[in-house]
Amino acid sequence: MTTMIQAHRGASADAPENTMEAFRLATDIAADGIELDVHLTKDGEVVVIHDETIDRTSNGSGRVSDMTLEELRRFDYSNGMKGFKNIHIPTLREVYELVAPTKMFINVELKESGLPEPELVAQLAALEEEFHMKDRLLYSSFNHYSLLMLKERLPHAKTALLYTAGLAYPWRYAKEIAGAAALHPYKANLMIPDYVKSSHDLGLIVNVWTIDDPADMRWLLGLGVDGIITNKPAIAMAIRNAL
Repeated sequence: MTTMIQAHRGASADAPENTMEAFRLATDIAADGIELDVHLTKDGEVVVIHDETIDRTSNGSGRVSDMTLEELRRFDYSNGMKGFKNIHIPTLREVYELVAPTKMFINVELKESGLPEPELVAQLAALEEEFHMKDRLLYSSFNHYSLLMLKERLPHAKTALLYTAGLAYPWRYAKEIAGAAALHPYKANLMIPDYVKSSHDLGLIVNVWTIDDPADMRWLLGLGVDGIITNKPAIAMAIRNAL
């Protein structure tokens, strides 16, 4: 088994997170996949951004859901990184257009604190079908109920449970209660004995976030995890290939 390297918010150590620049860099280095975050705008566009507001990553302020796409694109999302300016917020459609011709997969994280918005789910379904991405998408979230609701609309959807808590038998919870395809634990959760084997025995994928330390990368590769989610995909790929 080859551990897959996912570029977290794109190659975000070298380009502004969740921007086309970061995603293009990830494709240039041939990462196995990219991880990104989605929100719905006031006018119903699916945009790629981590936070519920644009305050941290742009030179503007306000909630994503309170602004239209046109309004959101008045701001610069360079996020203070040298060498970048006038970077706009991307739509999920733009990312799919970039990735569709490649063999990369996409880990779409739903950043929802409450119930999933029906319009967002409908948009995700429509884009998945339009770009023929069904077999190349994984939907993840810390909101596990949100993922259950997503699967009601998209029964075929592969879901992944993000979490940090010290769950007992997380693989049982993922398989029997949540009906998930994957677990996305924080690295400390891998201290549970036989975590990877127990998950694999139930057919679950294990992708660990967010791993930027080379020592952690080597440790997780040795454990046989299925994926490493990292801001530094080039480094992770070099270590994996050397091993």
